Amino acid sequence: MVIGAGQAGLSAAYHLQRRGFVPAGLSGNAGADSAADPLSYVVLDAEDGPGGAWRHRWKSLLMGTVNGISDLPGIPQPQVDPQEPSSSFLSRYFGGYESRLGLAIERPVKVHAVSREDSNPAGRLRINTSRGAWSARALINATGTWTRPFWPIYPGQASFRGRQLHVADYVAAEEFRGQHVIVVGGGISAVGLLDEISKVTGTTWFTRREPVWRDAAFDREAGHDAVALVEERVRQGLPPQSVVAVTGLIWTPALRAAADRGVLKRHPMFTGIEPGGVRMADGSFLAADVILWATGFRAELEHLAPLHLRGPGGGIAMDGTRVAAEPRVHLVGYGPSSSTIGANRAGRAAVAGIVKLLAGSG
Repeated sequence: MVIGAGQAGLSAAYHLQRRGFVPAGLSGNAGADSAADPLSYVVLDAEDGPGGAWRHRWKSLLMGTVNGISDLPGIPQPQVDPQEPSSSFLSRYFGGYESRLGLAIERPVKVHAVSREDSNPAGRLRINTSRGAWSARALINATGTWTRPFWPIYPGQASFRGRQLHVADYVAAEEFRGQHVIVVGGGISAVGLLDEISKVTGTTWFTRREPVWRDAAFDREAGHDAVALVEERVRQGLPPQSVVAVTGLIWTPALRAAADRGVLKRHPMFTGIEPGGVRMADGSFLAADVILWATGFRAELEHLAPLHLRGPGGGIAMDGTRVAAEPRVHLVGYGPSSSTIGANRAGRAAVAGIVKLLAGSG
């Protein structure tokens, strides 16, 4: 079974079909308990339609400005209009991919909990969902991070009379016209939105750490080194770091232009939030109307809590895509496979691991 139909989940489904797995044939019977044949598969997706997290990206995130998106395996992207919103283009691409390959996707299905059916380590897993329960020999989890935005807590946060929102709720810069917007966060979304919002209104940028900018091109060797660092963390059972924590921020022509306009002047984190603004680190007060938290996301893994996969380090110890303590469970789109190209590779690796498991050699 695969949970999630974003890039990682679709990659896994593609490789399952290539390995001879067939659709489980559960359409119309989703509410009943069922034990699928070991060589069948199904993808459960909580969304109402194709596209995964891309369905929810803000309309101003165009294909010409979004970070590079890798093709799904087997079918390249159609010709890209750089002015089309990434949300509509990628939802259409993913939907066409699903249809053309005839992938077994059930939606909308929200997975509530995954547990072991019995104490047998080679037994089955039970998946309780909004549309009944399934039983599976193995699980590929591809739920991503979009549904778990991270909101840090600061003194006085509840007293703020203005608007607070997370990047996940952002729509367009125009809604902030005439207001002063504080942007919090040191990642790609933060600097991209600073550039965008600053064209219509005033902004101030805050981060916990001094941003690290990368002048050199992010080539294959740099990408390999970054992935290796994240892999080592998850192998040790530590929570994966953000991509930017490893790679640094990469200069683009748009961001250099924003820097020239003075937009990317970073301030150390404020010490508290007050009704009309924030208290700066130097003790001064900055009035603000909006606080936009561009503070990242956490992996959506709450439904796996009954399996008790997390270790003392707060993360899940991994062996490649496989959970070290539970060989029936693979995580794709997690840690080193959170990029689109990484998700494709992880989908293939997870399926190879499951084939070995079902053959009794993994």
